[in-house]
Amino acid sequence: MSRRSPGHGVASVAARPAGASPAPVLITTTEDLAALCGRLAQEAFVTVDTEFMRERTYWPELCVVQLGGAREVAVVDAQAPGIDLAPLGALLADARVMKVVHAARQDVEIFLLKFGAVPTPIYDTQIAAMVAGFGDQVSYDQLCRSLAGIGIDKAHRFSDWSARPLSASQIAYAAADVIHLRRIYAALTERLEREGRTAWVAEEMAALAEPATYLVDPDSVWERMKPRTHNRRFLGVLRAIAAWREREAQRINIPRGRLVKDETLLEIAATAPETVAELARARGISEGFAKGRSGTSLLAAIAAAKALPEDELPEAPKEQRRGPPPSPALIALLKVLLAARSEEHGVAPKLLASSDDLEALAADPEPDLPLLHGWRRAVFGDSALALKAGRLALGVDGRRIVLIPAR
Repeated sequence: MSRRSPGHGVASVAARPAGASPAPVLITTTEDLAALCGRLAQEAFVTVDTEFMRERTYWPELCVVQLGGAREVAVVDAQAPGIDLAPLGALLADARVMKVVHAARQDVEIFLLKFGAVPTPIYDTQIAAMVAGFGDQVSYDQLCRSLAGIGIDKAHRFSDWSARPLSASQIAYAAADVIHLRRIYAALTERLEREGRTAWVAEEMAALAEPATYLVDPDSVWERMKPRTHNRRFLGVLRAIAAWREREAQRINIPRGRLVKDETLLEIAATAPETVAELARARGISEGFAKGRSGTSLLAAIAAAKALPEDELPEAPKEQRRGPPPSPALIALLKVLLAARSEEHGVAPKLLASSDDLEALAADPEPDLPLLHGWRRAVFGDSALALKAGRLALGVDGRRIVLIPAR
């Protein structure tokens, strides 16, 4: 493929030895992006990654998009003057081309915000690797070493990707994230097909296609804070001010924790201040903040929550309404069973069940949990129910945990 000078929107980064991976090019114009996406649309799959900045903002600031094809790899400068990313949006929406990403959640969130849709179809190699037994949340670097026999240069992991111009070493670093991903994808799909786990992965990828996976509902953010109380008035205030923080952080475009920390929200929910002076006494709230626009709107949210009738107040999160706490010994046994089944089937334990899932299973006679559906039930869920019901025991055979049907 011909390479044009940087002034024409495409810059060649390095010479390519015979037999090496394609040399990355830098895309800086809409014309060249459209041509690239047109070529990639003819391929069965394309590897995708992003570089973005989010340390100082609520919304991610897209800086670079990397795209890898069979014969070319490109680094798209998403902040190049005048560039229109619409051709990229069309490629991501093309159902004929698989989009392969590693640890896709933040990348997909960015594309959803930018283009209004989740890329489809999509394949997350981190999730696939967990199904293939590479452990919990395996890194791209680990997969490169295990499946591609290549180490990754981490020199630019913490680069400021919004600074311009991008250096040749930055471009090479970014390109590596999609070059090696092609080999990883091929190795994982071959391995999972051989082991009969293609359907397992497809079930996991379906969840990635749901926009709700990435969108935050301000009115439900309070539940993530796991308040340890059943006081519904407290919960009503917490729900209101947590939703206020989410929307205010979006408006100002700063991280929610930089606006007001979680511990401060919990304190405010407990004290329910009514005046500027009372609000300013909360830890982490300055007098200037309390008197300003944010403080005024926060006090209004508190007042509205305090005025709610009882029947409009939230209940405690479901996991806190199960009655007496489950037996720690039972939870410990379920953890042992989880480790044994994940080892036997070569699946990451976290993909089968979380610690919260095990506590819910131990506490609730009829829980509705992911581990009791689909392939997870066959691998772990049925055994967990049998252990809980006394129909299954655990034993040791040499160095292995064995399952013993109870008589």
